[in-house]
Amino acid sequence: MSTVESWPGHVRTDEALVRRLLAAQFPRWAELPIRRTRIWGTDNAMYRLGDDKVVRLPRFARWAPQVDREQRWLPRLAPHLPLTVPVPLALGQPAEGYPFRWSVYPWLDGENPPRGGGADPDRLARDVAEFIIALRRIDPTDGPAPEASNAYRGVPLGDSRPSVAADDVVRSRVAALTGLVDTDALTAVWEAALAAVPAWDGRGVWIHGDLASGNLLAVDGRLRAVIDFGCLGVGDPACDLMVAWTLLPERSRAVFRAALSVDDATWARGRGWGMAMRVPAPKDFSAADPDRSAYAQRIVAEFVADHRREVAATPPRRL
Repeated sequence: MSTVESWPGHVRTDEALVRRLLAAQFPRWAELPIRRTRIWGTDNAMYRLGDDKVVRLPRFARWAPQVDREQRWLPRLAPHLPLTVPVPLALGQPAEGYPFRWSVYPWLDGENPPRGGGADPDRLARDVAEFIIALRRIDPTDGPAPEASNAYRGVPLGDSRPSVAADDVVRSRVAALTGLVDTDALTAVWEAALAAVPAWDGRGVWIHGDLASGNLLAVDGRLRAVIDFGCLGVGDPACDLMVAWTLLPERSRAVFRAALSVDDATWARGRGWGMAMRVPAPKDFSAADPDRSAYAQRIVAEFVADHRREVAATPPRRL
């Protein structure tokens, strides 16, 4: 049965299209079973191909350049990383009315770590830190700078380009919570991140750019793979610290930070990136969903508490 999806501005795909693309360009795979994946990405449509492959097709023009980024860089990065990453098997060309390049990847088994890090969040914190350390050690020469197609991940925090961490974007989202949370306290977290000293010196490192639960795969409770490198780039190392707030529970952030040996300024910027990703929307505080509301309140409280601990631990400046 064909599956199509409706979303404003997106390019429609279905199993029949994938079958035609494969038949014309990779006939050796054209007769394998094709089925839409259970998880449907925002940026890409994904279809299982047989038992061990997946076809990934950009859904919007903005994200189409991610294909070339992954095709070029993942084969070069993979040998230096401690976890499995999806090295492309094939590069497809626009055809059959589909306008973008597309990819065939190996299918990687595993489960996404649950919110809070699962049964052993400290172990997860160390595993993610080990991956980040290895990624940062790779020579970034000629690596892609932040741009529209990677959602400007890795730009300086507060940069005016349209990312989740643009100053006006974050401030407007905080202002929308007036009457629901202490917006002055949340604004203080953001302003401390912007003002962190020393500022980033501009020497970029490799960043994944989206180390969320959905892009991590665990097997038997241990992190085994990192997927979806569409936001890959070379930029501010603080960007990948957002995982401390998008995935890890409060008690495991110290483990993560220690494993990475993060200085105060970089940690503050990382907290800013995490805040930019996780500031709740007003609807998250609806009384109709008490669990969701409590979670939103906890997110805000954790950002504020982490910032205040940092302030309390900082010795006063001598004049």
